[in-house]
Amino acid sequence: MWTVSFETLGCKLNQVETEAIAEAFQDAGFTLVPWGNGADIQVLNTCTVTSKAEQKARRLIRKALRDYPQAVLLITGCYAQMEAAAIEQLQREDPLFAGRLFVIPGISKDRLLSLPAYLADAGGSSEDLRHHLSVWFAQEKADEASDPFAFHVRDFSFHSRPFLKIQEGCNNVCSFCRVRLARGRSQSLPVSRVLEEIQELERRGFGEVVLTGVNLNQYHDEKYDLRGLLEYLLIHTHRIALRLSSTEPEGVSEAFAEVLQEPRIRPHFHLSVQSGSDAILAAMRRRYNRASVIQAVERLRRVKEDPFLACDIITGFPGESAEDFAATVDLLQSLEFAYVHAFPFSPRPGTEAARLPHRVPEREARQRTDALVRYSRRAKQAYLARWLGRTVKAVYEGKGSSRGGIHRALTENYLSLLLEDSPSVSHLYPGQAFYCRIEGQALPGTVPEQEVPPRSFFLLEQQADTEGPPSLSLSTEEEASFSVEDSVDGRGICVILE
Repeated sequence: MWTVSFETLGCKLNQVETEAIAEAFQDAGFTLVPWGNGADIQVLNTCTVTSKAEQKARRLIRKALRDYPQAVLLITGCYAQMEAAAIEQLQREDPLFAGRLFVIPGISKDRLLSLPAYLADAGGSSEDLRHHLSVWFAQEKADEASDPFAFHVRDFSFHSRPFLKIQEGCNNVCSFCRVRLARGRSQSLPVSRVLEEIQELERRGFGEVVLTGVNLNQYHDEKYDLRGLLEYLLIHTHRIALRLSSTEPEGVSEAFAEVLQEPRIRPHFHLSVQSGSDAILAAMRRRYNRASVIQAVERLRRVKEDPFLACDIITGFPGESAEDFAATVDLLQSLEFAYVHAFPFSPRPGTEAARLPHRVPEREARQRTDALVRYSRRAKQAYLARWLGRTVKAVYEGKGSSRGGIHRALTENYLSLLLEDSPSVSHLYPGQAFYCRIEGQALPGTVPEQEVPPRSFFLLEQQADTEGPPSLSLSTEEEASFSVEDSVDGRGICVILE
């Protein structure tokens, strides 16, 4: 049977969709190999948020076509949706590329779920593979049916924490956004199917599930909005925690914040802020202003104790003055965001912002981005410092491949743990919830991994995940060293308490 590899660019939606396609190939008997290892079939799931994401996709396509002359490439995702003809043109750059590149628009991505079974039945050589794909591709193009929620994942190949796609598309008309053009209007997975998926994950012992979508705040099924969905899930499940991949500032109403105070909603929120200037937010056609962002953060901090707050910021949007950027910096500092995902404005074809005057020079936009990245690093360190010595819930993510057998886990408030290999952690399985106490911090590069000071590891007697933190009475003790790193670049030392 042929081998297959995957590379995913962009958002969590792309990631969960890749997981489902990978599982379909594995179920059909294909062998999954890492990207860059010369698989017979190479699947690239692309992004169109920025021009750099598209440039990276083209670079990966050219490299794969050049380095693996027997391989075929399947290109899908938002870039494939918006620029299929441009991608197909790449195979005309070299005679060796011809007949090896197949483009599946992002809106038809679910059709890839049926491809593995078709190829498995057909069988044959590498040359046969190209023929089979041509036949399948022609047949599938004639079928316009598409289901954005067909991506059911039973066993995750690239993630230890499960992601569940509950929403697709967006009804907003933000002037800079191309994703809404690629993915269409908002659609929602029915409440009954959401519950069914999450109950199955809970039965299998997963400690949390990440709910994801293009715009989660636009979730709507019959009488349920996102707030109603969360309430329904909390009533009909028992232990599994819920993490939101992102939220819009205007979506954090008093009623929505009220349900977020439930302990099984993770204290980690990523807000799509984009700017701290009312003038720029208006030009972006965002549905909120600076005061709305402040109000949203105040509500989140009121219902969760020092939650991990992250945000997206676009620098150098057309017309952004030094004063507008200063307003953004002031907002970030005053609200103490723990992490800022900053990137320079990228004019996207087909969007209103691509035609706006008063462009900010690219160098200046990049300098503003760099300034926010530096701020974000300091903010992350400050956030981690506030949590030293405190007990938090975490989810085990698995053992890494690095020398020394380092294990990984993620805390409820989005701090990434590194645990040194030990008999005391070998009982943990990916997705399992446990408690840990953060006890130290080391900046990356300042302390070699082998010099992290030894700490004690404490395992509580038969206390799997419970509704509240466990007693701190200890049953076993073993010397081991640990380190913790946050999801950007801060590190610390932890002790496991369960």
